[in-house]
Amino acid sequence: MTEDLTGQGVVVTGAGRGIGAALAKAFAGAGARVVVNDLDAGAARKVAEECGGTALPGDAASATGLATLVDRARTELGEIDLWCANAGVAPVGGADAPAAAWASAWEVNVMAHVRAAELLLPRWLERGNGRFLATVSAAGLLTMLGSAPYAVSKHGALAFAEWLSATYRHRGIRVHALCPQGVRTDMLASTGPVGEALLAPTALDPEDVAAEVLDALRHDRFLILPHPEVAEYYRVRASEPERWIAGMNRLQRGLEEGDAL
Repeated sequence: MTEDLTGQGVVVTGAGRGIGAALAKAFAGAGARVVVNDLDAGAARKVAEECGGTALPGDAASATGLATLVDRARTELGEIDLWCANAGVAPVGGADAPAAAWASAWEVNVMAHVRAAELLLPRWLERGNGRFLATVSAAGLLTMLGSAPYAVSKHGALAFAEWLSATYRHRGIRVHALCPQGVRTDMLASTGPVGEALLAPTALDPEDVAAEVLDALRHDRFLILPHPEVAEYYRVRASEPERWIAGMNRLQRGLEEGDAL
C-alpha cells in the first residue's frame, strides 16, 4: 500500500461514532473505499451514508463475527489494504472488577486484533503489502487509573502491534499504534470523575485524531501520538520507573481526596 489512499480498501471497526467514525470519514475523504463496521447497525449505516462507504455492521471481536466481516469486506472491496482495529471497550474497576469485564476487555481490545491479523496476514504476505492500524490509547503506553481491565488490555494491544511490526515489517506489512489521551467521545464521557479529572482538560476532537493518523500513514510512523506530551510521559515511565509510579500514585491519592489536579 502506498501513502496514496485513492482506491484503497479500508475497514474500520467500531466506526459508528467517535474516533472510528472520524477515521472512516477521513479515509473516504482521502479517496479510499471504506467499510464501516459497528455493533450498532444504525450508527454504521449513518456514517457510511455520510462518507459514501459501505456499512457492514456486526461483531468485530468474536472469531465468527470477524471471519464474516473479513469475507464480506473482501467481497465488497476486492481486497483489504488497511485494517483499522478501532473497536474497544473501557470497563471500570480494579482487581475486583467482575470477571465478565476482564473477559470483555481482553476479547475486544486484544483478541479482536489477533484474530483479524490471523485472517489478513496470509494474503498480505503473499502480495507483499498491507497495513494494520490498532487504536491502542495512551493507556497502552502508560496506564489508566480507575480501570485495570482497560489499562492491562491496552498494554496487550500495544504489545501485539509491536510484535506484528517487528515480525513482518521486512515483508511489506506496516503497523501503526494510535495512542491518544482524552478524545471527546462517548467512551471518555463514560469514564466519569476519573476521566473528567485526568483526560477531559486536554481532550481532542475525533477529527483531530483522524488528521494525525493520515499524517502518520504518509510518514510511516509506528507510534501515533495526537497528544505529543505522551512521548515524554512514556520516556519517564521507561527510564525513571520509580518517579513515574510515584507521580501516578499522587494522582490516585488526589482522586481519592477529590482533588486530582
